[in-house]
Amino acid sequence: MNPRLNGGGGADGGRAELPALLARDWDLLIIGGGITGAGILLEAARRGLKALLVEQRDFAWGTSSRSSKLVHGGLRYLKEGKFGLTRESVREREHLLREAAGLVEPQSFAFGDYRGRKPGRRMFQLGLAIYDLMAGQRARHHYKRADFLALAPNVATTDLEGGMCYTDAKTDDARLVLRVLHEAQRHGGVAVNYLAVDQLLRADGAAAGLAPPAATAGKGGAVCGARLRDGITEATYQVRARLVVSATGAWADGLRAQGGAEPRLRPLRGSHLVLPAWRLPLAQAVSLMHPADGRPVFAFPWEGVTLVGTTDVDHRDNMAHEAAITRAEVDYLMAALHDQFPQLALVERDIIATYAGVRPVIDSGQSDPSKEGREHALWLENGLLTVTGGKLTTFRVIALDALKKAAPLLPGWDAELQPQPVFIQPPPLRYNRRLSVSQAARLRGRYGLQAQALVDAAQDGELETIAGSETIWAQLRWAARGEAVQKLEDLLLRRTRLGLQLRGGGVEVMARVRAICQPELGWSDARWSAEQNAYLALWNSHYSLPAP
Repeated sequence: MNPRLNGGGGADGGRAELPALLARDWDLLIIGGGITGAGILLEAARRGLKALLVEQRDFAWGTSSRSSKLVHGGLRYLKEGKFGLTRESVREREHLLREAAGLVEPQSFAFGDYRGRKPGRRMFQLGLAIYDLMAGQRARHHYKRADFLALAPNVATTDLEGGMCYTDAKTDDARLVLRVLHEAQRHGGVAVNYLAVDQLLRADGAAAGLAPPAATAGKGGAVCGARLRDGITEATYQVRARLVVSATGAWADGLRAQGGAEPRLRPLRGSHLVLPAWRLPLAQAVSLMHPADGRPVFAFPWEGVTLVGTTDVDHRDNMAHEAAITRAEVDYLMAALHDQFPQLALVERDIIATYAGVRPVIDSGQSDPSKEGREHALWLENGLLTVTGGKLTTFRVIALDALKKAAPLLPGWDAELQPQPVFIQPPPLRYNRRLSVSQAARLRGRYGLQAQALVDAAQDGELETIAGSETIWAQLRWAARGEAVQKLEDLLLRRTRLGLQLRGGGVEVMARVRAICQPELGWSDARWSAEQNAYLALWNSHYSLPAP
């Protein structure tokens, strides 16, 4: 199988093949390259549909590389009475733990039981019992004070009576998207990054133009394709499809407005801090209620660092701009750390990086953003099928619901829409003394059937781990060679996560990154310098601490 994602590799970024590719007849045009779009592409392609996915930026650029990295059942939704959402999420979590070992991994969470604090031991244990029942398992949850402190030794001890532990799961969200896209490609799906929708095309051949929404509502016929603009070459293309699916998440109202639809989304920002593992050492994830407002906050070990999050605030910035953490959010998360880990005396200079993502939440008019529902929604409006909302964990359920909605609009297509395993299980890697057992499992999980080829492509010293992370140098070579890297930020923020794991976005290792990747990408010295400058400027403005 060709290892390349479409649109990557070579000095031209792989764009020369686009005219012929986009001129094909398509059953589905999927707009949006996050986990929702990737899931729809996979489920459509494996059932025989000719499906094309386009993404205006990079794959997983939006919410799907900026999540909390948790594949969880939504324990907190139980107290809101959302048993169906929790049950669905728990079942999908269990499937992913089995099918994507090494990419989706169990994570134990510890929650301190403090005198006088909600939700209290009895309520929490009841929720955990229901959680276990849904997962078909049973585990010990409550620990006495001394035992709990052995599990989470750095937590605050004042009024601590004991604690509870439970298990969820974590992942590398961007790599999950990439693996789903590779699996879709294996079934004939096509995905292209940096290909934006300028306008939706209507059945009468006209575009849904730039007139005010009221002037275009209900006019111009059903959506039948899109005019696309290449963000690398600026070339434009018209692509037609039997059905257009918008999987653009928090950006969905923008496309819906072309047909005159009223906004229905409430973009919410979730921001995170990244600290060195040695500065906030955790064997368990620690979950707590924020001392100011009682919202859940967590800290957990991830990819060689410690993540702290998340906030939940209305995102009122221009959606065309990249999200970034605010000073108020930094203060909010630091207050949680000071309350839960007072003896560590954490300060802002301990922070390696920050990141912020925008969640696609359906607006129900709640005054408290945290009380908005997390269920997904499907809207069919004049030929445009919008799929939005939902959670990272339930992407397969969301994709199948989208195809069920699409089926009546695709005459002649009749496919079984029961869940299938998301991933083909890759064979074990051949023994290599330079790879530990955990590294081999990690590569199999992230790269699936391509893992052995990645190891075989490694040059001297490239199976070593990059200090401060769990990434090996060979992952950089593989990404540059065949994973549609168009910009340096793609390589360092999404194909690998070095931009989040290393201080200064990885500036200290940039020389070796360049030595490995520049020849694979076919970039000139001038191109590399321009990309490096652009990446570091982006990192400093959106992934570092904001000004005081």
